[in-house]
Amino acid sequence: MAYDADVIVIGAGLAGLVATAELAAAGRSVILLDQEPEQSIGGQAHWSFGGLFLVDSPEQRRMRVRDSRDLALQDWLGTAGFDRPEDHWPRRWAEAYVDFAAGEKRAWLHRLGVRFFPVVGWAERGGYGATGHGNSVPRFHITWGTGPGLVEPFERRVREGVARGLVSARFRHRVTGLGRTGGAVDTVSGEVLEPSGAPRGTASSREVTGAFEYRAQAVVVTSGGIGGNHELVRAQWPERLGTPPEHMLSGVPAHVDGLMLGIAEAVGAHHVNRDRMWHYTEGIENWDPIWARHGIRILPGPSSLWLDALGRRLPVPLFPGFDTLGTLEHIMRTGHDHTWFVLDQRIIGKEFALSGSEQNPDLTGRSVRDVIGRARTDVPAPVRAFMEKGADFVVERDLSALVRGMNALTGEPLVDEAALRREIVARDREIANPFTKDLQVTAIRGARRYLGDRLIRTAAPHRLLDPKAGPLIAVRLRVLTRKSLGGLATDLSSRVLTAEGEPLPGLYAAGEAAGFGGGGVHGYRALEGTFLGGCLFSGRAAGRAAARAVA
Repeated sequence: MAYDADVIVIGAGLAGLVATAELAAAGRSVILLDQEPEQSIGGQAHWSFGGLFLVDSPEQRRMRVRDSRDLALQDWLGTAGFDRPEDHWPRRWAEAYVDFAAGEKRAWLHRLGVRFFPVVGWAERGGYGATGHGNSVPRFHITWGTGPGLVEPFERRVREGVARGLVSARFRHRVTGLGRTGGAVDTVSGEVLEPSGAPRGTASSREVTGAFEYRAQAVVVTSGGIGGNHELVRAQWPERLGTPPEHMLSGVPAHVDGLMLGIAEAVGAHHVNRDRMWHYTEGIENWDPIWARHGIRILPGPSSLWLDALGRRLPVPLFPGFDTLGTLEHIMRTGHDHTWFVLDQRIIGKEFALSGSEQNPDLTGRSVRDVIGRARTDVPAPVRAFMEKGADFVVERDLSALVRGMNALTGEPLVDEAALRREIVARDREIANPFTKDLQVTAIRGARRYLGDRLIRTAAPHRLLDPKAGPLIAVRLRVLTRKSLGGLATDLSSRVLTAEGEPLPGLYAAGEAAGFGGGGVHGYRALEGTFLGGCLFSGRAAGRAAARAVA
């Protein structure tokens, strides 16, 4: 039986586009399949903030940040906590990825036209020992153009492949099965869905109009993770994080359902570390949703007071932006699935950014004028819109009214005003001296020693109850589903492995479907800026390896 193409790539997100671009560049013929309409090309990456993990970059050096491959690897391994037999390949991928981030990654992207915002962000700051979780230095590089700016060069290369007759992009093709011939995976079958004009990210029709079956010498799975499938998230929720939240928001569309992982397992692929996942704790309901249960993540600076549902401060070092999964684990032990930020307008104006390309029109549109305009406003327009229209925001002139609003929002008198006032007054007293025993105040002052934080991310320490800094603001936060950290086990050539650790002939995986490489390159936790980079690195590896294999 003849082949329909050299390689079939399943999934037209970032990893799939990178793999397809590499295959076409090598002169291989590719069928690119995706269940969504063409207008959703780029997948989750399109909606992203465009953050990338780079090591010892020119942007870091200009911001007086000293970084190195050894420091980055120390941070990665301290964060990942690899401790399972299945972590052999994830650790190998981690070492290779840090080498990539400290080596050719930036130059490779620069040749493709990718540029970066000059201020480097500092995500997942940790707050533990030097060998523990977190980034020792700022490494979060924002793509100029955010997610769409990162997708653009790879989409362009794929479309060039289409024009050359090397790539056939077939949207509305939902894969339901893989097949093997002589032990090798070489067949992809599924259903053709009716055409859909649904805007990007919104639900598209699932009406079936036909069937398909294609054969190729190799198949690359780049279908994403499970973040849009709350049933599967709950089924795979790890015991160490407690009981899954009753109410969760979705950081990705519903079609990010993880079903392709089971299809790959059915032909012998080994799915590992499925209990490792990454969900944000600073989720808010999108007042203008695109998909069901659409949540937006707040990217906070370090100054907001983080309280549990009862109004108690979270323990050290669970400050905003320090330890996402440590915070999630603590929240799940409180018996409630929401928390609060309490802050003021001075803090929200300088420290709140919202994740997502659509929430950052200045950066997404590559407008220097608008970026400067944002810095000059008291509160950026997208944040102001949430303050005025968002269901999770309470804005009041005094603390008594703020607490009444918080309790009205949850429908229960959970927050005691007197206790919260004592906490805030005590914290405010610590501001009066250059010395403090409050480690969050220490962290704020430490953050402002970094030029980038002082310029645009961290407000000068001040009293929360200072009327001149008001009004006071409370933001209810919920868990926001996002990423799978486990996935299909792969070697460094992105070949999918069996449970016995042997390559499954013909099958490759990349991106979130492969746990961004090896079946879990991040281990238990992530350093941020590593998800898009993992799609780039593993997608490139898969495309190049498959191209060599079918030569």
